Amino acid sequence: MLQFEDSSPVNTSTLGNVPDKIDSVPTTTSARVRVEDKRVINGTADVNQLVPFKYNWAWDKYLAGCANHWMPQEINMTRDIATWKDPAGLTDDERLIVKRNLGFFVTADSLAANNIVLGTYRHITAPECRQYLLRQAFEEAIHTHAYQYVVESLGLDESEIFNAYNEIKSIRDKDQFLIPFIDVLSDPNFKTGTPAADRDFLRSLIVFACIMEGLFFYVGFVQILALGRQNKMMGAAEQYQYILRDESMHCNFGIDMINQIKQENPHLWTEEFKKDIQGLMKKGVELEYRYAEDTMPRGVLGLNAPMFKEYLRYVANRRCQQIGIDMLYENANNPFPWMSEMIDLKKEKNFFETRVTEYQTGGALSWD
Repeated sequence: MLQFEDSSPVNTSTLGNVPDKIDSVPTTTSARVRVEDKRVINGTADVNQLVPFKYNWAWDKYLAGCANHWMPQEINMTRDIATWKDPAGLTDDERLIVKRNLGFFVTADSLAANNIVLGTYRHITAPECRQYLLRQAFEEAIHTHAYQYVVESLGLDESEIFNAYNEIKSIRDKDQFLIPFIDVLSDPNFKTGTPAADRDFLRSLIVFACIMEGLFFYVGFVQILALGRQNKMMGAAEQYQYILRDESMHCNFGIDMINQIKQENPHLWTEEFKKDIQGLMKKGVELEYRYAEDTMPRGVLGLNAPMFKEYLRYVANRRCQQIGIDMLYENANNPFPWMSEMIDLKKEKNFFETRVTEYQTGGALSWD
């Protein structure tokens, strides 16, 4: 049990338990796979046979992810190190932003990887989707590596940064919100196949795709990219650009999977369930705004916390629209148009599809 200060304990014991038998995934048969038997969850086709393809969107995203492989060490951190060591290189508020960001992200991507490997993957019965999830899990490992690389390069106190999710309330609260949804799917006794269990699975999928990857990361992305726009911490900002591109694709893949499950299981999408999701989305906006207030007690980089309230409402509306839920906040606008240029939230296409034009293994970002 993981005990946070001034809070109820969070059960993380199930994260290390992998069942000997996974009942929710069909066993191998001698029959050849038919496309019509394939389903994202509760399918009857052999999960070990990738073809014939049914979910081409999942396979296309897998190929795109592989074509855009990167490693943290490819990025030169020399200027960042000099800036960080220079007493006049950054203000105290700017340093707080960097440390808070790293403190959240170093564990957030580990939580995402746990959710994929110990939970989501074993309940998915579409091999095309499983193939992308394997790639996504590796990318989460790369992201954790990237944050560790920045921490090491800057000579930060590793115990302070990596334990921030226990010690910093605004970070702790976000992780506390997420952990129960990991525990549901990673419980060895959990399996899909009933309306109640399928809704639990779908709910967890929405929390991670739309709230964690689609909302909880966005204050941090804006802050670090804003530093980069002022020619500060350029190495860290470049890594965040790669991570933003990856996470945008993760979010869009999750949304595609959510919508496919809805299409194949329309009975799950009740008015009560939609209201439940709206409540979770509102809670996510509240938690991320508290994080913005904590990381930006004063205006800095041309940003301030109130601007993020509008931005988070704008992003939340977008996520609701993408999964077929009514928008939560009327007339919410994007106060950061330069971020829209990078990730283009107004369009169905993701960051990779609309902005990165030439990036292959070992390369560098090229913007049109």
